[in-house]
Amino acid sequence: MNRLKDATSPYLLQHADNPVDWFAWGDEAFAEARRRDVPLLISVGYSACHWCHVMAHESFEDGGTAALMNERFVNVKVDREERPDVDAVYMAATQAMTGQGGWPMTVFATPQGHPFYTGTYFPRAQFQRLLTGVSNAWNGDREAVLEQGSKIVEALNEQAGLPSGPLPAQDTLARAVHTLNGSFDPVRGGFGGAPKFPPSMVLEFLLRYGAASRAEEPGADAATAMTMAARTLEAMARGGIYDQLGGGFARYSVDADWVVPHFEKMLYDNALLLRVYTHWWRATGSALARRVALETASFLLAELRTPEGGFASALDADSEGVEGRFYAWTPEELHEVLGEEDGAWAVDLFEVTGTFEHGASVLQLLSDPEDPERFARVRAALLAARAHRVRPGRDDKVVAAWNGLAIAALAETGALFDRPDLVEAAGAAATLLEELHMDGDRLLRTSRDGRAGTNAGVLEDYADLAEGLLTLYGVTGQVRWFHRAGALLESVLDRFADGSGGFFDTADDSERLFQRPRDPTDNATPSGQFAAAGALLSYAALTGSARHREAAEAALGTVTVLADKHARFAGWGLAVAQAAVSGPIEAAVVGPAGDPATSALHRTALLSSAPGLVVALGEPGSAEVPLLSGRGLVDGVPAAYVCRGFACRMPVTTPEALRAELTS
Repeated sequence: MNRLKDATSPYLLQHADNPVDWFAWGDEAFAEARRRDVPLLISVGYSACHWCHVMAHESFEDGGTAALMNERFVNVKVDREERPDVDAVYMAATQAMTGQGGWPMTVFATPQGHPFYTGTYFPRAQFQRLLTGVSNAWNGDREAVLEQGSKIVEALNEQAGLPSGPLPAQDTLARAVHTLNGSFDPVRGGFGGAPKFPPSMVLEFLLRYGAASRAEEPGADAATAMTMAARTLEAMARGGIYDQLGGGFARYSVDADWVVPHFEKMLYDNALLLRVYTHWWRATGSALARRVALETASFLLAELRTPEGGFASALDADSEGVEGRFYAWTPEELHEVLGEEDGAWAVDLFEVTGTFEHGASVLQLLSDPEDPERFARVRAALLAARAHRVRPGRDDKVVAAWNGLAIAALAETGALFDRPDLVEAAGAAATLLEELHMDGDRLLRTSRDGRAGTNAGVLEDYADLAEGLLTLYGVTGQVRWFHRAGALLESVLDRFADGSGGFFDTADDSERLFQRPRDPTDNATPSGQFAAAGALLSYAALTGSARHREAAEAALGTVTVLADKHARFAGWGLAVAQAAVSGPIEAAVVGPAGDPATSALHRTALLSSAPGLVVALGEPGSAEVPLLSGRGLVDGVPAAYVCRGFACRMPVTTPEALRAELTS
């Protein structure tokens, strides 16, 4: 039976025609397992996952394997990007039972959903043996299987959560810098060895720490933080993990040198990296940072933007059944496209030395070319030639959280680089989410082709979207985004709080799993808890709300616990903590819309690297945003007010004076 044909998930649709009798996650599958008295086989993955495709081809498209699955199990296919809560609880079980995790994730569970055997990718022959063995154990030693499932659930519930401490102080953040420096790769950038993932959130913390330390008490720590950030950002931008022709970053590098990527491109990576490169440019004026930021923004619009105005989740790693085929080149291909002279030049410039099989290489750009015009011509020719290749597949579902990250990044990048088209794209995505994903104080996680999905938003959806909307308000002055963010954060406080200063990842009325997930540590994206802390802190700075400020500070308590030994898994928490310790600074810009003097003050505020700076923009007499209330023109001209905790200095009317206020 083709139960997946109406799914909104491209990943589930990829499996709709399998001979496996798949169920989507839901009550129907559990009821069927109880009726047949067989275990659940829960397979979790996502559309851009290379090994998910491999296991699908080997096992789920194989008639013999499918017959064994259908006979002995109720088979459930889950898109981890649509149901991060389901993924989280079973990944915790998989890591506890096997010491590792990954996708595809394969879970055998009781009809009550309790996992009793887990793993990741299995080759077909091994998978078939496993199916037989698990089924035999279920039928022959049921009591032991049920006891195993109960023990796992009990152990996971006992481990849930992390201890918390007070709001981190500046010395705690300094220790985190030292911890990060201990695993920093000074030659190749990044932290630890292979594989290397873009440490976006850690880099944001290092940039904020460097800015705060320079402003208050310049020292070695600030230089160390900025060096780690700059070395890593440059190495990634010049390596094979970055698409030197079309812009945008791959998911990770399989080696320590950023040369050989795992080629899937994720919206969340590129949104986070776009914002970090923009902030690097803001802090240093780096030409490389500017180029990469603008190219990555162009990639988002060209490759991931949907017809409805949102942003698609990912591009696959594979095309024509080969990982990286779309992106890799041989010397012969370069010569064919460019001719002998330019081809030879490009082979040297892009380090085409046969990284992969058949003599192909991903392109690197280890130094800037001496002839920019020639480079532009060569690059354009290669990009045009690549356009005729078979493109990787695209997962075109719109995820609220990741679109929130994209909204924040595009709004800031557009404002700082005078690209109104990027700000407009951020606004269009926000409008789509407002109209399609928001239902009163509820938020739906996904949509596709203009049709909303059925899955409830999780904490990261509310928090990341609130962050994006507050950033969009600060750039545009459109107060509707401020109000929308406030409504989302009310839901966070009312429906996700855990009663001890932290947050659950699911709302109080969400589906009950065997465990209510709650993970404060960052993964590929900011943890829901740290994302919530950041948005709550910004909202408190715009409103003066003690309730929101106190909630943000309480949620940051786990940073104190993580900073000394696990700083790499708390990058966003550290970045938000730095903003909290630094204030954050509040800048209220008041003046007629369209007035050049208003625009000059506004741009000066946005160009500040003060950690977590919030900007309020409005006409004289604006009162909807409390930070603007009572702030007026000065001698009839636009003015800016620099504040901390709503205690403001004397207003200024020139960009030079505002710049001095923001750095003093």
